[in-house]
Amino acid sequence: MLRFIGRRLLFLLFLLVGVALFVFILSHLVPSDPVAANLSQSAMNNPEIVAAFKAKWGLDQSLFRQLILYFQHLFAGDLGTSIRTGKPVLEDLMQFFPATLELSVVAMMIALVFGVLFGIISAIFRNKAIDHVIRTVSISGVSIPSFWFALLLLYVFTSVLGITPGPGRIDARTATPDGGTGLFLLDSLLRGDFQLFGEVAMHLILPGAVLGLFTMGLIARQTRSNLLEVMSMDYIRTARSKGLKESAIIFKHALSNSMIPVITVAGMGFCNLLGGMVLVENIFAWPGIGQYAYLSAVSLDFPAICGVSLLIALIYVVINLVIDILYGVIDPRVRHR
Repeated sequence: MLRFIGRRLLFLLFLLVGVALFVFILSHLVPSDPVAANLSQSAMNNPEIVAAFKAKWGLDQSLFRQLILYFQHLFAGDLGTSIRTGKPVLEDLMQFFPATLELSVVAMMIALVFGVLFGIISAIFRNKAIDHVIRTVSISGVSIPSFWFALLLLYVFTSVLGITPGPGRIDARTATPDGGTGLFLLDSLLRGDFQLFGEVAMHLILPGAVLGLFTMGLIARQTRSNLLEVMSMDYIRTARSKGLKESAIIFKHALSNSMIPVITVAGMGFCNLLGGMVLVENIFAWPGIGQYAYLSAVSLDFPAICGVSLLIALIYVVINLVIDILYGVIDPRVRHR
Protein backbone atom coordinates (compact mmCIF):
# COMPACT_ATOMS: atom_id res chain seq x y z
CA MET A 1 0.00 0.00 0.00
CA LEU A 2 2.84 2.39 0.83
CA ARG A 3 4.48 1.69 -2.54
CA PHE A 4 1.15 2.28 -4.22
CA ILE A 5 0.69 5.62 -2.44
CA GLY A 6 4.28 6.60 -3.33
CA ARG A 7 3.69 5.88 -7.03
CA ARG A 8 0.49 7.90 -7.02
CA LEU A 9 2.20 10.86 -5.34
CA LEU A 10 4.97 10.75 -7.96
CA PHE A 11 2.31 10.64 -10.66
CA LEU A 12 0.69 13.64 -8.97
CA LEU A 13 3.81 15.76 -9.54
CA PHE A 14 3.95 14.94 -13.26
CA LEU A 15 0.23 15.55 -13.60
CA LEU A 16 0.39 18.99 -11.98
CA VAL A 17 3.29 20.00 -14.24
CA GLY A 18 1.32 18.83 -17.28
CA VAL A 19 -1.81 20.68 -16.18
CA ALA A 20 0.17 23.87 -15.53
CA LEU A 21 1.79 23.66 -18.97
CA PHE A 22 -1.49 22.95 -20.76
CA VAL A 23 -3.49 25.67 -18.98
CA PHE A 24 -0.73 28.27 -19.39
CA ILE A 25 -0.42 27.71 -23.14
CA LEU A 26 -4.17 27.45 -23.69
CA SER A 27 -4.98 30.61 -21.72
CA HIS A 28 -2.35 32.62 -23.58
CA LEU A 29 -3.55 31.38 -26.97
CA VAL A 30 -7.06 32.74 -26.39
CA PRO A 31 -7.62 35.59 -28.91
CA SER A 32 -8.16 38.30 -26.30
CA ASP A 33 -6.20 41.09 -24.66
CA PRO A 34 -5.63 41.10 -20.87
CA VAL A 35 -4.61 44.74 -21.11
CA ALA A 36 -8.05 45.72 -22.43
CA ALA A 37 -9.73 43.47 -19.85
CA ASN A 38 -8.02 45.17 -16.90
CA LEU A 39 -7.50 48.79 -17.96
CA SER A 40 -10.10 51.47 -18.56
CA GLN A 41 -10.62 53.03 -21.97
CA SER A 42 -8.84 56.23 -20.95
CA ALA A 43 -5.85 54.23 -19.69
CA MET A 44 -5.79 52.25 -22.92
CA ASN A 45 -5.36 55.49 -24.83
CA ASN A 46 -2.18 56.25 -22.88
CA PRO A 47 0.77 54.28 -24.35
CA GLU A 48 2.87 54.79 -21.22
CA ILE A 49 0.26 53.22 -18.97
CA VAL A 50 -0.16 50.29 -21.37
CA ALA A 51 3.60 49.76 -21.56
CA ALA A 52 3.94 49.94 -17.77
CA PHE A 53 1.11 47.41 -17.32
CA LYS A 54 2.69 44.96 -19.77
CA ALA A 55 6.11 45.35 -18.15
CA LYS A 56 4.69 44.81 -14.65
CA TRP A 57 3.00 41.53 -15.56
CA GLY A 58 5.62 40.33 -18.07
CA LEU A 59 3.25 40.61 -21.03
CA ASP A 60 5.91 42.44 -23.05
CA GLN A 61 8.03 39.28 -23.24
CA SER A 62 7.75 36.33 -25.57
CA LEU A 63 5.40 33.47 -24.68
CA PHE A 64 8.34 31.10 -24.23
CA ARG A 65 10.05 33.51 -21.82
CA GLN A 66 6.81 33.94 -19.86
CA LEU A 67 6.50 30.15 -19.64
CA ILE A 68 10.04 29.73 -18.32
CA LEU A 69 9.54 32.43 -15.69
CA TYR A 70 6.21 30.93 -14.64
CA PHE A 71 7.70 27.48 -14.06
CA GLN A 72 10.67 28.93 -12.22
CA HIS A 73 8.28 30.55 -9.77
CA LEU A 74 6.05 27.46 -9.70
CA PHE A 75 8.87 25.10 -8.70
CA ALA A 76 9.75 27.58 -5.94
CA GLY A 77 6.20 27.26 -4.57
CA ASP A 78 5.03 30.60 -5.97
CA LEU A 79 1.83 30.56 -8.01
CA GLY A 80 2.33 34.15 -9.03
CA THR A 81 0.38 37.33 -8.29
CA SER A 82 -3.20 37.86 -9.36
CA ILE A 83 -3.63 40.66 -11.88
CA ARG A 84 -7.16 41.36 -10.65
CA THR A 85 -6.64 41.36 -6.87
CA GLY A 86 -2.94 42.26 -6.74
CA LYS A 87 -2.37 39.56 -4.09
CA PRO A 88 -0.46 36.26 -4.34
CA VAL A 89 -2.63 33.62 -6.01
CA LEU A 90 -1.88 31.14 -3.21
CA GLU A 91 -3.18 33.65 -0.67
CA ASP A 92 -6.35 34.14 -2.75
CA LEU A 93 -6.91 30.39 -2.99
CA MET A 94 -6.49 29.99 0.77
CA GLN A 95 -9.03 32.77 1.27
CA PHE A 96 -11.71 31.48 -1.13
CA PHE A 97 -11.28 27.69 -0.88
CA PRO A 98 -12.73 27.24 2.67
CA ALA A 99 -16.11 28.60 1.52
CA THR A 100 -16.21 26.12 -1.36
CA LEU A 101 -15.01 23.26 0.88
CA GLU A 102 -17.68 23.95 3.50
CA LEU A 103 -20.46 24.10 0.91
CA SER A 104 -19.18 20.97 -0.86
CA VAL A 105 -19.04 18.95 2.37
CA VAL A 106 -22.63 19.91 3.25
CA ALA A 107 -23.83 19.11 -0.28
CA MET A 108 -21.98 15.79 -0.22
CA MET A 109 -23.50 14.83 3.14
CA ILE A 110 -26.97 15.55 1.76
CA ALA A 111 -26.21 13.54 -1.39
CA LEU A 112 -24.77 10.55 0.50
CA VAL A 113 -27.43 10.30 3.18
CA PHE A 114 -30.43 10.64 0.89
CA GLY A 115 -28.79 8.93 -2.09
CA VAL A 116 -27.89 5.74 -0.23
CA LEU A 117 -31.19 5.75 1.70
CA PHE A 118 -33.28 6.21 -1.44
CA GLY A 119 -31.22 3.58 -3.27
CA ILE A 120 -31.79 1.00 -0.53
CA ILE A 121 -35.52 1.71 -0.32
CA SER A 122 -35.82 1.58 -4.10
CA ALA A 123 -34.04 -1.79 -4.26
CA ILE A 124 -36.11 -3.31 -1.42
CA PHE A 125 -39.40 -2.21 -2.96
CA ARG A 126 -38.40 -2.92 -6.54
CA ASN A 127 -41.07 -2.01 -9.14
CA LYS A 128 -43.43 -0.81 -6.41
CA ALA A 129 -44.92 2.69 -6.32
CA ILE A 130 -42.23 4.07 -4.01
CA ASP A 131 -39.54 2.69 -6.33
CA HIS A 132 -41.02 4.56 -9.28
CA VAL A 133 -41.21 7.78 -7.23
CA ILE A 134 -37.58 7.52 -6.12
CA ARG A 135 -36.37 6.75 -9.62
CA THR A 136 -38.29 9.76 -10.92
CA VAL A 137 -36.68 11.98 -8.28
CA SER A 138 -33.24 10.55 -9.11
CA ILE A 139 -33.63 11.15 -12.83
CA SER A 140 -34.93 14.66 -12.14
CA GLY A 141 -31.92 15.38 -9.94
CA VAL A 142 -29.53 14.37 -12.69
CA SER A 143 -31.47 16.19 -15.41
CA ILE A 144 -32.46 19.53 -13.86
CA PRO A 145 -29.92 22.31 -14.56
CA SER A 146 -28.36 23.48 -11.29
CA PHE A 147 -28.67 27.19 -12.09
CA TRP A 148 -32.40 26.86 -12.86
CA PHE A 149 -33.04 24.85 -9.69
CA ALA A 150 -31.07 27.41 -7.66
CA LEU A 151 -33.17 30.29 -8.98
CA LEU A 152 -36.37 28.31 -8.35
CA LEU A 153 -35.46 27.54 -4.72
CA LEU A 154 -34.44 31.14 -4.08
CA TYR A 155 -37.74 32.41 -5.44
CA VAL A 156 -39.93 29.91 -3.55
CA PHE A 157 -38.21 29.61 -0.16
CA THR A 158 -36.65 33.08 0.12
CA SER A 159 -38.84 35.49 -1.84
CA VAL A 160 -42.27 33.87 -1.49
CA LEU A 161 -42.21 31.87 1.76
CA GLY A 162 -39.41 33.75 3.54
CA ILE A 163 -38.19 30.54 5.20
CA THR A 164 -34.54 30.72 4.20
CA PRO A 165 -32.18 33.73 4.13
CA GLY A 166 -30.94 35.37 0.97
CA PRO A 167 -27.63 34.79 -0.82
CA GLY A 168 -24.31 34.92 1.00
CA ARG A 169 -22.58 32.89 3.71
CA ILE A 170 -23.96 35.02 6.56
CA ASP A 171 -26.26 38.02 6.96
CA ALA A 172 -24.86 41.35 5.79
CA ARG A 173 -24.96 42.80 9.32
CA THR A 174 -23.18 39.82 10.92
CA ALA A 175 -19.45 40.03 11.57
CA THR A 176 -17.27 37.35 9.99
CA PRO A 177 -16.39 34.72 12.62
CA ASP A 178 -12.75 34.61 13.65
CA GLY A 179 -11.54 31.06 14.01
CA GLY A 180 -8.65 30.73 11.64
CA THR A 181 -10.13 27.93 9.53
CA GLY A 182 -12.36 29.95 7.20
CA LEU A 183 -15.07 27.33 7.75
CA PHE A 184 -17.86 29.36 9.34
CA LEU A 185 -19.66 26.35 10.85
CA LEU A 186 -16.50 25.17 12.58
CA ASP A 187 -15.39 28.68 13.58
CA SER A 188 -18.76 29.44 15.17
CA LEU A 189 -18.60 26.19 17.15
CA LEU A 190 -15.07 26.97 18.32
CA ARG A 191 -16.35 30.32 19.58
CA GLY A 192 -19.35 28.69 21.22
CA ASP A 193 -21.65 30.98 19.24
CA PHE A 194 -24.59 28.69 18.49
CA GLN A 195 -26.74 31.54 17.17
CA LEU A 196 -24.13 32.22 14.50
CA PHE A 197 -23.89 28.47 13.84
CA GLY A 198 -27.63 28.35 13.15
CA GLU A 199 -27.39 31.39 10.88
CA VAL A 200 -24.55 29.85 8.86
CA ALA A 201 -26.41 26.53 8.64
CA MET A 202 -29.52 28.27 7.30
CA HIS A 203 -27.45 29.94 4.57
CA LEU A 204 -26.04 26.54 3.60
CA ILE A 205 -29.40 24.80 3.14
CA LEU A 206 -30.39 26.05 -0.32
CA PRO A 207 -26.99 25.96 -2.09
CA GLY A 208 -26.24 22.63 -0.40
CA ALA A 209 -29.54 21.17 -1.64
CA VAL A 210 -28.99 22.48 -5.17
CA LEU A 211 -25.48 21.04 -5.43
CA GLY A 212 -26.36 17.82 -3.61
CA LEU A 213 -29.36 17.01 -5.82
CA PHE A 214 -27.33 15.98 -8.87
CA THR A 215 -24.91 13.74 -6.94
CA MET A 216 -27.78 12.34 -4.87
CA GLY A 217 -29.51 11.17 -8.07
CA LEU A 218 -26.36 9.41 -9.26
CA ILE A 219 -25.73 7.75 -5.88
CA ALA A 220 -29.35 6.60 -5.53
CA ARG A 221 -29.37 5.00 -8.99
CA GLN A 222 -25.97 3.39 -8.44
CA THR A 223 -26.92 2.05 -5.00
CA ARG A 224 -30.16 0.57 -6.31
CA SER A 225 -28.49 -1.09 -9.29
CA ASN A 226 -25.61 -2.57 -7.27
CA LEU A 227 -27.83 -3.74 -4.43
CA LEU A 228 -30.22 -5.52 -6.80
CA GLU A 229 -27.27 -7.24 -8.47
CA VAL A 230 -25.77 -8.38 -5.16
CA MET A 231 -29.16 -9.54 -3.84
CA SER A 232 -29.42 -11.99 -6.74
CA MET A 233 -26.13 -13.75 -5.92
CA ASP A 234 -25.84 -17.26 -4.51
CA TYR A 235 -24.48 -16.34 -1.09
CA ILE A 236 -27.51 -14.12 -0.48
CA ARG A 237 -29.85 -16.99 -1.34
CA THR A 238 -27.83 -19.18 1.03
CA ALA A 239 -28.21 -16.63 3.80
CA ARG A 240 -31.97 -16.56 3.24
CA SER A 241 -32.14 -20.35 3.33
CA LYS A 242 -30.45 -20.26 6.75
CA GLY A 243 -33.29 -18.16 8.08
CA LEU A 244 -31.46 -14.85 8.50
CA LYS A 245 -33.60 -11.77 8.78
CA GLU A 246 -33.97 -9.72 5.61
CA SER A 247 -32.61 -6.61 7.34
CA ALA A 248 -29.47 -8.49 8.43
CA ILE A 249 -28.99 -9.85 4.91
CA ILE A 250 -29.25 -6.39 3.38
CA PHE A 251 -27.19 -4.35 5.84
CA LYS A 252 -24.59 -6.93 6.95
CA HIS A 253 -23.99 -8.89 3.76
CA ALA A 254 -25.35 -7.19 0.65
CA LEU A 255 -24.82 -3.48 1.27
CA SER A 256 -21.07 -3.57 1.99
CA ASN A 257 -20.39 -5.53 -1.21
CA SER A 258 -22.40 -3.07 -3.29
CA MET A 259 -20.74 0.10 -1.98
CA ILE A 260 -17.48 0.13 -3.99
CA PRO A 261 -19.03 1.59 -7.18
CA VAL A 262 -20.99 3.99 -4.97
CA ILE A 263 -17.74 5.24 -3.42
CA THR A 264 -16.41 5.95 -6.90
CA VAL A 265 -19.53 7.93 -7.84
CA ALA A 266 -19.46 9.80 -4.53
CA GLY A 267 -15.77 10.62 -4.89
CA MET A 268 -16.17 11.96 -8.42
CA GLY A 269 -19.24 13.87 -7.30
CA PHE A 270 -17.25 15.49 -4.51
CA CYS A 271 -14.53 16.47 -7.01
CA ASN A 272 -17.15 18.05 -9.24
CA LEU A 273 -18.58 19.96 -6.30
CA LEU A 274 -15.19 21.37 -5.36
CA GLY A 275 -14.26 22.33 -8.89
CA GLY A 276 -17.42 22.99 -10.85
CA MET A 277 -19.84 25.17 -8.91
CA VAL A 278 -19.27 28.42 -10.79
CA LEU A 279 -22.90 29.20 -11.63
CA VAL A 280 -24.33 28.19 -8.26
CA GLU A 281 -21.75 30.20 -6.33
CA ASN A 282 -22.51 33.27 -8.42
CA ILE A 283 -26.28 32.88 -7.97
CA PHE A 284 -25.95 32.53 -4.19
CA ALA A 285 -23.18 35.17 -3.96
CA TRP A 286 -20.98 32.52 -2.38
CA PRO A 287 -17.37 33.76 -2.11
CA GLY A 288 -15.70 30.53 -3.13
CA ILE A 289 -13.36 29.12 -5.74
CA GLY A 290 -16.10 29.04 -8.39
CA GLN A 291 -16.74 32.77 -8.11
CA TYR A 292 -13.00 33.46 -7.98
CA ALA A 293 -12.44 31.39 -11.13
CA TYR A 294 -15.25 33.18 -12.95
CA LEU A 295 -13.92 36.65 -12.12
CA SER A 296 -10.39 35.56 -13.04
CA ALA A 297 -11.54 34.26 -16.41
CA VAL A 298 -13.49 37.44 -17.17
CA SER A 299 -10.45 39.63 -16.43
CA LEU A 300 -8.03 37.21 -18.18
CA ASP A 301 -6.10 36.87 -14.95
CA PHE A 302 -3.60 34.25 -16.20
CA PRO A 303 -1.85 33.50 -12.87
CA ALA A 304 -5.19 33.05 -11.09
CA ILE A 305 -6.58 30.84 -13.87
CA CYS A 306 -3.52 28.59 -13.71
CA GLY A 307 -3.69 28.51 -9.91
CA VAL A 308 -7.34 27.44 -9.86
CA SER A 309 -6.65 24.76 -12.49
CA LEU A 310 -3.76 23.35 -10.44
CA LEU A 311 -5.93 23.29 -7.32
CA ILE A 312 -8.73 21.41 -9.09
CA ALA A 313 -6.24 18.91 -10.58
CA LEU A 314 -4.76 18.36 -7.11
CA ILE A 315 -8.23 17.76 -5.68
CA TYR A 316 -9.09 15.15 -8.31
CA VAL A 317 -5.84 13.21 -7.84
CA VAL A 318 -5.98 13.25 -4.03
CA ILE A 319 -9.63 12.18 -3.89
CA ASN A 320 -8.96 9.38 -6.39
CA LEU A 321 -6.12 8.21 -4.15
CA VAL A 322 -8.44 8.24 -1.13
CA ILE A 323 -11.04 6.25 -3.09
CA ASP A 324 -8.48 3.59 -4.02
CA ILE A 325 -7.44 3.28 -0.36
CA LEU A 326 -11.08 2.96 0.71
CA TYR A 327 -11.49 0.10 -1.77
CA GLY A 328 -8.99 -1.92 0.25
CA VAL A 329 -10.70 -1.01 3.53
CA ILE A 330 -14.16 -2.09 2.36
CA ASP A 331 -13.20 -5.08 0.18
CA PRO A 332 -10.32 -7.24 1.54
CA ARG A 333 -9.93 -8.83 -1.92
CA VAL A 334 -8.57 -5.52 -3.27
CA ARG A 335 -5.71 -5.51 -0.73
CA HIS A 336 -4.34 -8.78 -2.13
CA ARG A 337 -4.24 -7.73 -5.78
